Amino acid sequence: MLDATPASTPVKRARMEGIDALRGLVMVIMALDHSRDFFSNSHAYFDPIDVHATTAAFFLTRWVTDFCAPVFSLLAGVGAYISISKGTPLHQAARTLVTRGIWLIFLEIVILRVFWYFNFDYTFLKAGVIWSLGWSMIFLAGMIFLPVRAVLVISLLLILPHNLLDGIKPESLGCFSWLWMLLHVKGTFAVGDSIRVLVVYPLLPWLGLMAIGFCCGRIMLWERERRRKTIFWIGLGLTIGFMILRGINLYGDPTPWTSQTSQLYTLFNFLACEKYPPSVSYLLMTMGPALIALSMLDRPLPILMKPFVTFGHVPFLYYMLHLPLLHAMAVPVALYRWGKADWLFANPPGQNWPHEFQVDLSLTYAAWIIATLLLYPLCRHFADFKSRRKDWWLSYL
Repeated sequence: MLDATPASTPVKRARMEGIDALRGLVMVIMALDHSRDFFSNSHAYFDPIDVHATTAAFFLTRWVTDFCAPVFSLLAGVGAYISISKGTPLHQAARTLVTRGIWLIFLEIVILRVFWYFNFDYTFLKAGVIWSLGWSMIFLAGMIFLPVRAVLVISLLLILPHNLLDGIKPESLGCFSWLWMLLHVKGTFAVGDSIRVLVVYPLLPWLGLMAIGFCCGRIMLWERERRRKTIFWIGLGLTIGFMILRGINLYGDPTPWTSQTSQLYTLFNFLACEKYPPSVSYLLMTMGPALIALSMLDRPLPILMKPFVTFGHVPFLYYMLHLPLLHAMAVPVALYRWGKADWLFANPPGQNWPHEFQVDLSLTYAAWIIATLLLYPLCRHFADFKSRRKDWWLSYL
């Protein structure tokens, strides 16, 4: 069983600002990627992470957002452990994880697809990051009844060998091809005659990552200096592990890196690890620096970091609002520039992008900054409200 304080003797602990700061930071960075989705047509004509087709500015704009989903998943697991350590009974924690998970899956399928596509054509559905977080919470609900070491072993078994499965193609499994897409391969499958489901976040590695975050939660309860040093050395070890594994070029990512026309683009190719699903190299590349950053943030923070703490305190609100805001901002811009915006309402998205529509990173960054500034006051007020109230429903927001 988890070594947590019994519910009869709960331990009161202040929120750890370092965790909120890191969560808020990656949430804001994530919005940059989504601003790119709405304010450029790069996804329609080239992959920004493909060194054979991209530019340095576009590669770095896309690559920096690779840290967002894994950090958020890891910190969700950390938060679950800390919640139980405060005295939440395991059965209650498990029930909360399951209901939160179901809630997130519902939001992804029913609400967020409208924010993404601005239409109500439910014949096209997307299983994205919120979907993966929901299923990971449901999986974690069962894991919390096991010893932490057992959870760690199961998590590592879900992550470390999963690239051995890359050779299994969905079509080879016949009528179970849809299941393999849900678990391991990005792709689209049909439900009945009319509904298509695009799986962007296959689940296997994500389940393990949140569970590893749960194990890391134990470390976050240690005395500050001890945990800071431990988290730093773990992060440094993962970063070195990434460089070694990626450098050997034999395992860890489905696409080996190769020398390019310049040293810069060779470095880009080295960093261009598979996210869908996250390869072993991808997770080492992102989790190592993220844990180092967490160790650096686990201290009294300067005033410049306080807005990120605010966003990290209410990540759900920020996520739910930034998508429709960016999407709504993109419509008048498209109408002004091109006299039409039908591609921003298409299903599936991206249809009918004008071929003359130019990749515009300056517009992408401007929209990102404006949206973040607009959302900050609302997030700050809601964070203050959450800090004063303990209503059960607030745990779902």
